[in-house]
Amino acid sequence: MFEIDLAKFKKYDKPGPRYTSYPTAPQFNENFKAEQFLDEIIKTNYGENLPDLSLYVHLPYCDTLCYFCGCNMIITRNRGRVGDYVGYIKKEMDLMRSYLLTDRKVTQLHWGGGTPTHLNPDEIADLASFTNISFNIKEESENSCEIDPRGLTKEHLSALRSNGFNRISMGVQDFNEKVQKYVNRIQPEDMTRQTVQWVRELGFKSINLDLIYGLPFQSVYSFAETVEKIIDISPDRIAVFNYAHVPWMKKHMALIHKEDLPAPEVKLDILKTTIEQLTGAGYVFIGMDHFAKPGDDLSVALKEKKLYRNFQGYSTNADADLYAFGITGISQLQNVYAQNYKTEREYYKLLDEETLPTNKGYRLTEDDHIRRFVIMRLMCDFELNFAQVEEKFKIKFKDYFSWGLNNLKEMEEDNLLEISGSGIKIKDMGRLLIRNIAMNFDGFIERKEDTAKYSRTV
Repeated sequence: MFEIDLAKFKKYDKPGPRYTSYPTAPQFNENFKAEQFLDEIIKTNYGENLPDLSLYVHLPYCDTLCYFCGCNMIITRNRGRVGDYVGYIKKEMDLMRSYLLTDRKVTQLHWGGGTPTHLNPDEIADLASFTNISFNIKEESENSCEIDPRGLTKEHLSALRSNGFNRISMGVQDFNEKVQKYVNRIQPEDMTRQTVQWVRELGFKSINLDLIYGLPFQSVYSFAETVEKIIDISPDRIAVFNYAHVPWMKKHMALIHKEDLPAPEVKLDILKTTIEQLTGAGYVFIGMDHFAKPGDDLSVALKEKKLYRNFQGYSTNADADLYAFGITGISQLQNVYAQNYKTEREYYKLLDEETLPTNKGYRLTEDDHIRRFVIMRLMCDFELNFAQVEEKFKIKFKDYFSWGLNNLKEMEEDNLLEISGSGIKIKDMGRLLIRNIAMNFDGFIERKEDTAKYSRTV
């Protein structure tokens, strides 16, 4: 039984980063432009044991607006607009390829959105084949695509599969009709099941389904019904995300009325019940919001302490350089982050000038590297070995992180974690509050330099 102390849990309900990166995106600055990014790209071509590549392609277009969506998306039914964008993605890839050693192997490719399958099958095949020709994508590479079953045909999936995609991720959110109508995402259960059947018939290696708890009108009972149906569908991975109501960041979220959201104690009960259902069905609890079958790569990586976290969530691709293409895309190299412009106009303008469309970024300091490592290991391993950090970075852990360790004493008293002379171990309830724990190792928070507004951690 997964125990949650409601009173203690509510005590830690406050805004905080999700730590898909460190430093987090609000710390990126507009003084960092294409020149600095290019300088770092060139450096990555030299030396021994060059990092593998991970590619992310952002395809922002959607047919309809989901009121809960926190992604960078554009609602359009203009096919010409989509075709133009695909052309500019190819232009950016050509430009990037001219700076990279062409034999560096790609071990991960992900298409996210928006809705990548808003592209028609011919556009999918065109962009995918261009990517395959442009980069050294290995046969064993993990190539995944986010899909939306609404408007999807088997031909969309066939175009993905025949061009090397081997993993599919699909949003379900909730099967309850009342919830679906409220958030403007009508996706009947039989539509999801049909899509999963097609995915399996076409020989994709893995399928992930996304759920969201904390949406309007959800109850413990109604969400449990959805989870039971998901278990019956039996995907390889399941992500269960906490709905982040941030109308100051995403104006369309104002269409969701705060009074219709489940109370915090109901949300916690939903989470507790979901964890019990999924682990009871044999899924391994990965990180703070993922579940996977025991033989899945994520489960193996968790066991072997090789799990990694980036802008796409939990991953097994630890040391690769991540290059992102498309508007808002964030690239992550060993020493820098670089984010593309957010509008098509600015993105196209720079590419027409044969310049990388970098809007802002960040160059990591030595302190950032230390803190990124600590936060990453806490969020992926749920334990931390002080000696490992001290040896890697030549510091005295308890001196370097005295502020954070002092803050963790209250969390230790609340049974979220255990601190010993050799390290930190996160307990079951602490796993659900891992963002709160990680905040104590965030230098920007310690120095009171982080003024960004974040979603709540509970």
